[in-house]
Amino acid sequence: MNEKILELLNDKKYGEAAQLMKDMIPADAAALLEEMPEAKMPILFRLLPKELAADAFAYMEGETQELLIRGFSDKELDEVMEQLFLDDTVDMIEEMPANVVKKILRHVDSDTRKMINQVLNYPKDSAGSIMTMEYVDLKRSMTVEQAFERIRATGVEKETIYTCYVTDSRRKLEGIVTVKDLLLAPKTETIRNIMETNVKFVSTHTDQEEVAQELSRYDFLAIPVVDAEERLVGIVTVDDAIDVLQEEATEDIEKMAAMSPSEKPYIKTGVFATWKQRAPWLLILTLSATFTSAIISSYESALAATVVLTNFIPMLMDTGGNSGSQSSITIIRGLSLGEIRYSDVPRIILKEASVALLCGATLAVVNFVKLLVFDRVTLLVAAVVCLTLLAVMLVANLVGSTLPILAKRLGFDPAVMASPFITTIVDAVALVIYFNIAKLLLGI
Repeated sequence: MNEKILELLNDKKYGEAAQLMKDMIPADAAALLEEMPEAKMPILFRLLPKELAADAFAYMEGETQELLIRGFSDKELDEVMEQLFLDDTVDMIEEMPANVVKKILRHVDSDTRKMINQVLNYPKDSAGSIMTMEYVDLKRSMTVEQAFERIRATGVEKETIYTCYVTDSRRKLEGIVTVKDLLLAPKTETIRNIMETNVKFVSTHTDQEEVAQELSRYDFLAIPVVDAEERLVGIVTVDDAIDVLQEEATEDIEKMAAMSPSEKPYIKTGVFATWKQRAPWLLILTLSATFTSAIISSYESALAATVVLTNFIPMLMDTGGNSGSQSSITIIRGLSLGEIRYSDVPRIILKEASVALLCGATLAVVNFVKLLVFDRVTLLVAAVVCLTLLAVMLVANLVGSTLPILAKRLGFDPAVMASPFITTIVDAVALVIYFNIAKLLLGI
């Protein structure tokens, strides 16, 4: 379809192109625009029905939005800004250069500008920074019929109308009521009799990842956001929570790979920016790996006496690193999902130690046979390698499971304590264990 529309644009058959796009889903329309050559984007955007164009605009990447805004007439920008929800507007403004932001703010009314500034003043990655102030609020004294009248009067401008929030005269959150509750209740029933008063909410300074977890845990479509005095100031909807979870998961994966997080997709990140992401961490890990070299150097005499020991160093280090990575990634994910608490540490240590001993024993038995049958080493050398394997896996699992928890306790992101750091630590420990067991059993 993309090729067909591009062909129609090139042939200046704009009416046919508009006809093809008029029933598109906004997200698909946004994807179509972003795949078009830059010169064709403004033309294609203007061919979309006004409402579809505005809805599609919210789904676009910041670079595409900026390109279109620069080419918009005042009327076109007015039409787009009228259709955007507040949280989408804020997200867009955060990514735009100052001159584009000024152009945007000239096309919103004073009340909207005030709300935008309020949201922008909340800490980055907090509930306040991702919430929308466009929600339906009701009073407990209203009847069901009055509630529906208010929803009809104000609902068009709201991001969601399924869940309505009951507040008092000071905007303090008193309860929630769903449209389903209203539909099933008599018209004369008052809101106070059908509203749910045990309301889950978050504060404006709650971390956005925690907000997303709350929405996921309770299967909410939206969660209210309150200030220090429990006054309702906004809501976070499930679509924003999905974006947060995707963003946080990407950030964790990048940190686990020893990279600085990037705010741009990989394809749109330049070579120099990617270099800045990776080089500092690689430098740190390279310097930390010098400890491994120092340990090997300090045991040169032992290696000289039994050269065959050198052959098994890579296997021991790789196995320890892999085992530690398995443990750390499991714990990091558990911490991210809120499944692991600090009180669980004793259970975690016991479990990881047990798993390490079972896995270590399995690998030790298999390797013992391999060493004797295929590598044809002596019984004592095989014993040194297999005992080291067992000890290294125990240390690796304990280090891999406790370091992420310690990092979170100290206020760091647990994802930093993933594969690269765990591997570096375990490698050094593995060598010390290996050479000391060799000294003990082989007398070198």
